[in-house]
Formats: sequence, C-alpha cells, structure tokens
Amino acid sequence: MSTAGFNSQNGTGTGQAYANGPSQNPVALQQLPGVNYGMSHQPTYNPMQAKAPVPPGPGLYPVGPYQPVPPVSPYQPGPPLSSYQAPPGQPLLTRPQMAGPPSHTPPQSASPSPGPRLPPAQATPPPPAVSSSSYYQSPQQPQPMAPTWQYNTAPPPMGPPTSMNTPPRGLPANHVNPAASSTAPLPPMSSASYNSAPPASLSHSATQPPGPRMPPTSLHGYIQPGAAPQPMNPMVPNTYQPNRAPYGPPPTGPPPTMKPTSPPTGPPMANATPPPPKADEPVAGNGPQAPNSYNHVDNKMAGPPQPGPPGRHLGHYPSLPPGYQNPPAPHNATPPMHPAMQAATQPYTQAPQPYQQPPVGPGPAQLSPSLAAMSLQSSTPEALRVVNLLQERNLLPPSPIPAPTPCLPQDLQKINCNPDVCLSRVFRSTLTSIPQTQSLLNKAKLPLGLLLHPFKDLSQLPVVTSSTIVRCRSCRTYINPFVSFLDQRRWKCNLCYRVNDVPEEFMYNPVSRSYGEPHKRPEVQNATIEFIAPSEYMLRPPQPAVYLFILDVSHNAVETGYLNVFCQSLLDNINALPGDSRTKVGFITFDSTIHFYNLQEGLSQPQMLIVSDIEDIFLPTPDSLLVNLNECKELVQDLLKSLPTLFEKTMETQSALGSALQAAFKLLSPTGGRMSVFQTQLPNLGVGALQSREDPNQRASAKDIQYLSPATDFYKKLALDCSGQQVAVDLFLLSSQYCDLASLGCISRYSAGSVYYYPSYHHQHNPAQVECFQKDLKRYLTRKIGFEAVMRIRCTKGLSIHTFHGNFFVRSTDLLSLPNVNPDAGFAVQMSIEENLDDMQTVSFQAALLYTSSKGERRIRVHTLCLPVVNSLSDIFAGADVQAITGLLACMAVDRSVTASLSDARDAMTNASIDSLSSYRQSVLTIQQPGLLAPACLRLFPLFILALLKQKAFRTGTSTRLDDRVFAMCQLKYQPLAYSLLMIHPALYRIDDLTDEGALNINERTIPQPRLLQLSVEKLSREAAFLMDAGTVMYLWIGRNCNPTFLSQVLGVPSYAAVPDNLYLLPELDTAESQRTRAFIGWLRDQRPFFPSLHIIRDESQRKASFLQNMIEDRTESALSYYEFLLHVQQQISK
Repeated sequence: MSTAGFNSQNGTGTGQAYANGPSQNPVALQQLPGVNYGMSHQPTYNPMQAKAPVPPGPGLYPVGPYQPVPPVSPYQPGPPLSSYQAPPGQPLLTRPQMAGPPSHTPPQSASPSPGPRLPPAQATPPPPAVSSSSYYQSPQQPQPMAPTWQYNTAPPPMGPPTSMNTPPRGLPANHVNPAASSTAPLPPMSSASYNSAPPASLSHSATQPPGPRMPPTSLHGYIQPGAAPQPMNPMVPNTYQPNRAPYGPPPTGPPPTMKPTSPPTGPPMANATPPPPKADEPVAGNGPQAPNSYNHVDNKMAGPPQPGPPGRHLGHYPSLPPGYQNPPAPHNATPPMHPAMQAATQPYTQAPQPYQQPPVGPGPAQLSPSLAAMSLQSSTPEALRVVNLLQERNLLPPSPIPAPTPCLPQDLQKINCNPDVCLSRVFRSTLTSIPQTQSLLNKAKLPLGLLLHPFKDLSQLPVVTSSTIVRCRSCRTYINPFVSFLDQRRWKCNLCYRVNDVPEEFMYNPVSRSYGEPHKRPEVQNATIEFIAPSEYMLRPPQPAVYLFILDVSHNAVETGYLNVFCQSLLDNINALPGDSRTKVGFITFDSTIHFYNLQEGLSQPQMLIVSDIEDIFLPTPDSLLVNLNECKELVQDLLKSLPTLFEKTMETQSALGSALQAAFKLLSPTGGRMSVFQTQLPNLGVGALQSREDPNQRASAKDIQYLSPATDFYKKLALDCSGQQVAVDLFLLSSQYCDLASLGCISRYSAGSVYYYPSYHHQHNPAQVECFQKDLKRYLTRKIGFEAVMRIRCTKGLSIHTFHGNFFVRSTDLLSLPNVNPDAGFAVQMSIEENLDDMQTVSFQAALLYTSSKGERRIRVHTLCLPVVNSLSDIFAGADVQAITGLLACMAVDRSVTASLSDARDAMTNASIDSLSSYRQSVLTIQQPGLLAPACLRLFPLFILALLKQKAFRTGTSTRLDDRVFAMCQLKYQPLAYSLLMIHPALYRIDDLTDEGALNINERTIPQPRLLQLSVEKLSREAAFLMDAGTVMYLWIGRNCNPTFLSQVLGVPSYAAVPDNLYLLPELDTAESQRTRAFIGWLRDQRPFFPSLHIIRDESQRKASFLQNMIEDRTESALSYYEFLLHVQQQISK
C-alpha cells in the first residue's frame, strides 16, 4: 500500500515529516536534517536559565555551540514559602546565600581529572554566562539564550518543517474543548537545562495562585467500601470476582484531617495519607483500538500516573570525601514484600503516616527559629525531611519499599488505579500531587508526565459484557469510579464536567440483580476494567491472528546457528501460539534472493518458491503462502524440521532484507498481523541496503557520538505503510558485527513492534546468549497479544498531553496506532497545565486501549487514575516520584541525543538535578544551612542522574559499540519503568551468606531476601560472593578468598582456581546453599519478561570490566564518582 493515506499527518511524498515516536520531541534542541529517531512533532525551544560556567573537564561536560533563541516569557514573582519545617532534631533550613561556596572539594588525583574539575571551596564563582542548554526559561532579563529542553509545556511551532521531523502545527489539548485548547494562550514554558559545562545554579521564581484551597474530598457520593459486585460473565482469569474486595482490605487509619477553613500545606504523599489498602488484584492493562481511522469511534483519552517516594536516613559521609569506611546502613527497613526488582520498581519511601495539619497561630516568621522548629516539625511529612546528601552516604534502603500513594480521601484512594502492588504500576506519575498552575510547575523545575504499562499481564481483571458502554457525550470518557452521580439518573464527567444521563440499561446491576443502583455497577467500582466491545467499535470484522516469520539464511546466519534454535523453539511452542481456529502462519527466507514456501493443504511436503528479481518483488502464489495453522500443521512442522539443513552449505553472503520486508508487507496487507524478522548482518543488497558507519577506533575517543539517527528513511516509510495496514514488525538482531540498528530499528519503532538484540551471538562460542535467545523466544511466541489496536490518553480539562514516548505511530494528535500490542511494552507522555486548576480538588487521567484479542474479540481496556491538586511548592516536592522522574528524563534524553547531540543530553540531565534541588533550596527551605540539601523523596535523584550518565546509552570516554548504545536507548524508551530502572541503577547483593531470615514464601519455595548494597567497590570483599542484577544481565562475582564452602556447595568446585572461565549456569546441587542461591536468582528472573543471562566472573575474567562499569558510585577515567558529582551539583547551586 502506498503511504498516500498518511500524507496529512506523515508528509509522505510532500516533504513533511512522519509523525511518530515522541510526538513532540521534548528533548530536541534543534531539528537536524535527516534525523528521524523521534516523532515529527518537535517543540520549539525556550530561553534557558543563564548559568555560570565551570572550567570544563576533559570528559564529562563538553561545551557545544548553540544558536540563541529569544526568551518566551519571564517567570513571575515567587509564591509564598511553604510552612514546612525541619524534622525533629534538625535545625530549620532556609534559602541559602547564593554566593556560598561548597563545603567540600573533590579529592585531587594524580592522574588528569576526568569530567569537570571543580574549583577549590574558597574560589569565587565566575561571572554568570549563558549555558549551553537548559530546561527552564529565564526569570531574568530577556537576553539571547540557547535552546532549551522543555519539560511541561506543549511549545508553539517555530520555523519551517525539516525533512524528517516536522514541528507540530499546534497540538490540541487533551481535554473536552478542542476549540478552547487550541486557542488558549500557553502558560510560561518550563525548560530543562542541559549544560555542556557543568551548569551553575538557577534563580527561578513563579507565581502561585492566591487564596486557600479546599482539601480534596470525594467526588463520588455512591462509592461503597466492601466487597466488589458479582461477576458479570464467567470468564475464569478475567472474571469479576464476587466476594473479593477489588483493592484489598480498606485502610485501617482515619481519613486525612481536613478543615474547610485551613487548606492543607502538607504534600499529598504516602506519608501524608492513611495507609492504602493492599491491592490484591493487578489493575493494569492496555486496550488496543480499531484499525485505520478510529477517531469517530473513540475520542480523547488521558492516562494516569503514579506517585513518588519519600526518604530514609542512613549512614553518613566521612568528613573527607571518599574515605570509604562508613558503617553499613541500619537494617531497619521492613522485610521485602515485593520482587527485588522492586527496588527499582518502587520508589524508596517510608510507610504512610497520618497527615497532620500545621498548628494554627503565629507562623514561623513570628517565632524564633527554635520555637518555629518545635511548633511545626511534627507536621513535616517524611518526604520533606531535609537530607544533606554530602553527609548521608548510605541512602539506598536495604530492601524495596512501595511507592507512595496520593493524598486522597479513603473512598477514592482504595479505588485508585494501583494494581499489583508487588509489580510496577500501570500508571506512574512523576508528580503525585498536580500543581494548580503551569507557573507553579515551572518553579518546581520538575517534569510532569505519566509512565504507562497499559497491557500488563494481570492476575485478575474485571471483564464486562454490555450492549451499552457508558461514556461522556462530550469528551467520550468512559464512566469510572471518579465520576459524580448527581442522582440516580445523572452523572457528571470527571474530565470535562459535563452532566450526562444514565442509560436505562445501566440502571440494572446484573451482579446484584438489583435495579436503581448505577453507582454499584462494576464500571464504577473498578479503576481498571475491560469491556467486550459491541459492533459499533469495529470498522471491519476482527482480524485473525496472523504470524509471518522472515528468516535470514545467508552464510553468516547459518554460521551463528540461530536457525536450529528458532525452528526447534517454534516446534515446541506451536500449539501455544495465541489464536483460534482462524490462526494463520507463513514463512519467508532470504539471502540474495527471496524464498517463499507453499504450505497449501494437500501437498505432500512444503514447496519452496524462489524470486530472484528483488528490485520488483512479487508474490508467486498469494493464496497459499499464508495458511491456516490447524489445517496445515503437519506441513509447517515438516518445514521447520528441514529448514536448518536446507541452507547448511550455502555460500551466499549477501542480504536483501529490504526486499524481503516488502514481500512480507504485500503478503500481510490484506489481513494485518505480526512480522517476526531475524537478521544477522548489515543489509547490503537491493532496497534498504546500508553501509557500515561505525569507526571502531572512535568508540572511546569521540567527543560526541555520530550516527545515532537513521542512514535512510526506507525502514521508517515501510513501517508507516505497515502501521496503516495493521502490521507490526518485531526485529531479532543476532550478530557479532555492526548492523546499523539506528536504521533497522525504525521498522519496529514506528509499527509498534519490539527489538531484540543479541550481540556476538554464536551457538558454540556464546552459550549464554543462546540460552537468552531460547527463553526470550518462548516468551515472545506464547505471550498475550492484541491486534489492530489504538490507544488514547485523556486528562481532566486544563491539562494537556504534548509528547509521547514509546513504539507506535501517532495517527492524529492524541491517537496512538498500535498494530500489535503486547504485555511487555511501556509508554510515557509529557504533560503541561494549560489552564489554572484553582477550583479543582482532584484531576483524573484515563487510558483506553481498543484491541482485537487473539481469539477475535474486540475489547476495550480502560485504566483511570485520580490525583490531588495542590497549591504549594512543598506539596509538589513531597509528591515527587524520583524513579518516574528518572524514567521520563531518560526518554527525553534519548530524543535529545538523536535530534541534537549526546553531550547536550548529558548536560540536560545534569542540570535537571541541579535545577530541581536549587528550586527546593530557594523556594521551600526557610532557614539557611550549608551542604547539598534535598527532600527525602528526592535524595536519590543525583544518584540516578549519575547512573544515567554512566549508562551504556549515554556514557562517554568508554569504548561502546554503536549498536549497543542504540539498543540501550531503545530499551529506555520502550521498556516499562519497572524493568528499565534496573538497567539504569543495577541492584547489588551479597549472596555467599544467604539465610532464610526474612525470606519470602512463594509457591512453596523459600526465597531469601539479601539486603541491597551500594554500587561501589568498597562494598565488595575478596572473602565473599556478590550478585549484580543489571536488568538484562546478571554478574556473579567471586572473591579470590571466597568461602570454600560456598564454592563447593553452590558452584560445585573445590577452590577459587577451579571456577571455569565461561561459567553461565549454576549446577543443580542438592545442598541448602545451592537451593537458596538458585531460588533467589530464579525469582529475580521471574520478575521480568526477558531472560537476563548470568555470568560467573573472577578477578581475571574478561567480563570483570563490564561488572565494574556498573559501580555507579566509583570514579572512572572519564566520569566523576558519586561524591564528586554531589560536589559539582552543590557548586552549581551555590553560584
């Protein structure tokens, strides 16, 4: 199919850009010709905050040239200070003197200092200069500034469109009034600074809406606590359970204190809320949507976020920088109740505490500091406890702690979208308290966005079959628990506030078989629900499950041995492919020619058909290449058994991948379906041929990284054609050489596919990769899948979504086209506040996914989240989710790397931590105190930013293969937050002394729970063994003097010297130590959809360097240590 149908949005054939990826690139500095990594919607860049320059070091913060852009709008005068005080035992803090010098200087090394060299503590800061890039606009005079990385505002278009990325012509807001949203003036834009030189501190201010605000109250007068309604249809895994409380037992504490005359000043955080009920059922999901154009079927949808973390006081820094003799953090955290991966999944927070109103009477200004501290310290939530990062070193909790919950009334909180507490949430918000105004958000210097995992596997999911799906007549929001019933016959939408009639059919509750209680229907009792869609949600009959496999059979492919593994895996799992009696399969192989396989019923064996004219590809027998699996299963099995031997003697070295993809597209166009492409080398023949762009000699020495953007738009254009015909393309790259993933990855990115990458794959030389490939392939072939899907995210009027991240195509301003949707895909969106939320106590987000199941049912999965609105900076900071913020910044930085440069992205991430902590110090703290101060909920922010700077996607000064770097970027954009966080900040455990103390009991297995350790070599001991979980890979490091008992009982070797070099499997020994170790590692692996390989390494192992590169807190030749990074951040804040 031609791309003519996409001209209006994608610009095919007209010079306009395709709209996809991040729909408005939040991180793009400028639009570079030929850059097409992200979506075409590029924001204009606002003036950034001037920052004082710091002498650049050789490695970390290079300065690049920028084009000045005039400022958009200055900040308004600052809001009133929060009345939060320091916790007991700590002096009150206030705005610091801006010229105050840092309290420490980094240790001087004999070798040249990598990264920015920090001046002595007594040095006077240099005069302010324009920084290379910044998140935020300048509150000062409008001098020319460099472009900015914009956080929270949909920027106006600027300049003419460029070739591959076109700025949006105006993205309507995602609320009910399109006219108003498109014409209303945008509030001041927040920006994200990314300085090449280590950025200096910012001076920000913003207006805060005057007047008190009423505390949040329930919007719904009919919600009844207690058991959920009876099931509406008896579907076993997805049925509505009759006697099960949908979100666990009700909270035990009283609701938050609320006084109409005194608005709350505390943040709506986990610690300011009564303990939320334990979710006993996952509430996650995504719902695909109909094919082609579904705008008339489903209008705007907005997706929910989730909360952020408070803190824990652990340990102290030594008085001299890295004198790593600190005692371990106290082991006082609650035993882990969630997967160890949850250390990344869940923000580190304290348990919820009851919210307390600040005392009425004289404020802090009228009391002496000591009296003010005494009078108000009791009302300070844990999330706002002041932490001096230069003194508290052991900030990591010993075990995972759940994310905080928003401060909402109990009836709303227990219904809020919070599925599977032990796994990542469906919705995660960077801020669990939404600011009333954009200017208040700008002043906080924190990004506002949502991270979604919409099609997540759920153990329990209410499913409703109804001929009438109740939706708002104006904004098309699905009825949900956060609407208001004015009476039995009318309900008010919680997104656009329109009053709607309750349909007659909705008056009857089939669960309780009662009439006149619409508020007790399952749709109004569950924040996550799935509907069986009626016929009006179909533009055509639901498509069958169609699977087409495209296999590289060149000499290089045969040498890797992947074909044997693939054929055997498909044979083993062919009966587990999702589908029904209509399921179809087909196969194409290719080298320099294209091979089709006739599998028509009646043939005695498969028939190969070769097409050598790759320039004008055609289908030799269109009707017999895709066959019904049930009818032709024997022929398919015969083909899979013969394929590995069919090409074992081939000498064809060329690869015509582009032509094979064109043939596959022609074959799948009539029905839609899934293409699974297996490629082992650079395509070098026919359309889509590529040339190697990587210079191995420049991997470590290059000042900036080239070739992160595609070399050709062939794969992107083909992906958009596929998307239009409901075809998704999944790419498996198994190669030991450069394959230009930056170009090939477009075929999956814009068709909502997945990318799997196995570097140095070889069936003999790399058995660990073979094991990964086998396990990943089994999951891939058997996991749930949704076809011809679309997703919308709606939000309350006044909020607007302006940028999307993930693998999809943006069909219209807010409709994501997902030809396939799978349970392992994550998405992120950035939001802005277009209209003041002064008169609102809560806002809501709703994500709706319309899809066709593998059984041919049209379904809609709907998730709704409710968050409170706050009017003080302290409340905003208290509700910050540091891990969600890190995940969103990673997505933004990937786009910035491609559209601008890697150094810009690195600087922007650094400045993000500087700006937020600077804003906190200036606007929230009330009493001056030296040191690098952060609220407890953001105490890990600098650590996570440093981890991002050292992550494979963004690191410099270290030899990193270009494909490895691009794949790391793909994962940060595509993986749900729960999985990507381990890739950013790995988990380290000591495992030679595992015990059953505090262990979990899961399915009659005892799972030890060792404590989390800091990522520093100082935590290692030659007398012990340590496991590092880095997400996609695990390292088991054996100390030279490791306990011989551990070596014999777990590894089955008598001594350290006997540990094999390339050991990747733990032997199954009948010892308690072996069982504990294997149970723990197996449990960690079970928490993610991909299979992390295990490498057992010694001091002499080649992989030791990779292990040590993940020691985030240690200094390397090209990057600062954590302590030095903190000093750098403090120096910039103090300027």
